[in-house]
Amino acid sequence: MIGQELTVKKPANIIYGLTEAPPPLVTAGNAVQHVGLIAINLVYPLLIFRLAGVPVTGVANLIAIGLMVLGAGTFLQAGRIGPIGTGFLCPAAFTAAYLSPSLLAVKTGGLPLLFGMTLFAGAVEGLFSRLLNRMRPFFPTEISGLVIVMIGISAGMAGLRLLLGAKAEPVSPAEWLVAGVTLGSMVALNVWGRGIIRMLCALEGLVIGYVAAALLGLFASGEFENVERVSWVALPVPHLGGWSFELTLVAPFVIASLAAAMKAVGTIAVCQRMNDADWVRPDMHSAARGVLTDGVTTMIAGAVGGTGTTTSTPSVGLASATGVASRYVAYAIGGLFIVLGLTPKLATLLAVMPRAVMVAALLFTIFFIVVNGLQVITSRLLDTRRTLVIGVAIIAGVAIEVFPVIASGSHPSLVPLVSSSFVFSTLIALLLNLLFRIGVKQTASLKVEGAPVEPAKLDQFLDAHGATWGARRDVIDRAKFNLAQSLEVVLDSCDPQGPVDVAASFDEFNLDLRVSYVGPPIELPMRRPTNEEIMESEEGQRRLAGFMLRRFADRVSATHRNGRSTVLFHFDH
Repeated sequence: MIGQELTVKKPANIIYGLTEAPPPLVTAGNAVQHVGLIAINLVYPLLIFRLAGVPVTGVANLIAIGLMVLGAGTFLQAGRIGPIGTGFLCPAAFTAAYLSPSLLAVKTGGLPLLFGMTLFAGAVEGLFSRLLNRMRPFFPTEISGLVIVMIGISAGMAGLRLLLGAKAEPVSPAEWLVAGVTLGSMVALNVWGRGIIRMLCALEGLVIGYVAAALLGLFASGEFENVERVSWVALPVPHLGGWSFELTLVAPFVIASLAAAMKAVGTIAVCQRMNDADWVRPDMHSAARGVLTDGVTTMIAGAVGGTGTTTSTPSVGLASATGVASRYVAYAIGGLFIVLGLTPKLATLLAVMPRAVMVAALLFTIFFIVVNGLQVITSRLLDTRRTLVIGVAIIAGVAIEVFPVIASGSHPSLVPLVSSSFVFSTLIALLLNLLFRIGVKQTASLKVEGAPVEPAKLDQFLDAHGATWGARRDVIDRAKFNLAQSLEVVLDSCDPQGPVDVAASFDEFNLDLRVSYVGPPIELPMRRPTNEEIMESEEGQRRLAGFMLRRFADRVSATHRNGRSTVLFHFDH
């Protein structure tokens, strides 16, 4: 994609493509929308710093640093410097993936350990970007979905503990009311709002929550004075207190970095599809650049005093909805983040956010994260093995949340692994996936003798093996069509001598379907026969069937050697 951006065909719904400069007002307006959409994710570092006991002034400074990190990451992703950058409008955002490991780090060693492990996690993600293709079989799609689900569950539970935990102060009636108003307004604006009102529903709900909290007296005395005292413009002070490293936290942060990398791959694929009308499959070279940039941004965050970042999928969705995908908007977004980072009043206002407003905003984002993860899981066909991987991992993660005694009763070296539902669940899934790969054949065969073709038998063949392999539903559905139609054409028109052999092979990238028989080859025309040709003869109908077979597969080839014909249907996965 990087080398082809000048030749790709712009989709009809995109008004301003990658290299096109929108008018200044359009650029500025879209930048404000994107920043407003991404700003809600500031609740993740805010929650981490608050639970770490950082004072308000310190939180405000760290939030300001975080805003500047997002600006730098957005600039890097939109540009192309050596192996860094994709050239896409794909802003950086804070992510719930690092929430659980970050809480473990601040609990174990405070901010120096948090920043040191974040720096380490960014380096791991950068390394992972170089190994994307090789490691893909060990991180199938359903495990990616599980990771997303458990990110949501662990982050949601962390937020609820801020209100309902054993060490939390009792929740007052006013806090319940403010939390309800904040969450209710976000939901209402999302469901019944239109246009920009719906796009910025979370930010608008946050403002409503602040107003409700002020009216009901939830701000502590002196907090507004803190906001008034700080200047309008000032340069935040980067973290200079040193960095530390803890071996027992390696696994949690490695898992978080892999989760961020998998999310970045998906987001970059959306960018590719959004900007190319002829898009067929993900460009892994471009995806690797995006993951590397994501890792570099997280390293920058750890170096100066921030938490882990990733690409903003909602922001990419907003670009698709508005039809403005220009990288010039990305530069405006990055610049706006940096300007906001130089505005201490805004950072301080965020730092004094009442816990009722914070938890409500956190839960609103979590709802979508969990459902998105479930959709990713169910996009794959699941056999018994894969169902067990997902089921056991989810139950194991939930058990960690419900029964914290599991962590407290574990060996000290295992505490970082079993005290986080996200980490423990992901480890269980990865180990079971490796175990259950034993004995799974990646090829399958079937003999078909004589007409008529039994569609149910063919569907059962591909459904059963597709579930064992974890193939995508849409790929298996296309393969079903090609198998049934090709067999029908062979048996009706090619007079095969003996049975027709069907062989299917699969890896995480490809599904190949071979139909082999003794007899003349199938005609696979590049041009669709005319309606007159189709209606006048059976030959026209066969040509139409051959044309459709070519259309439903990503690649088709036909060979004829020593009297034996073979048709290969290739489906990209």
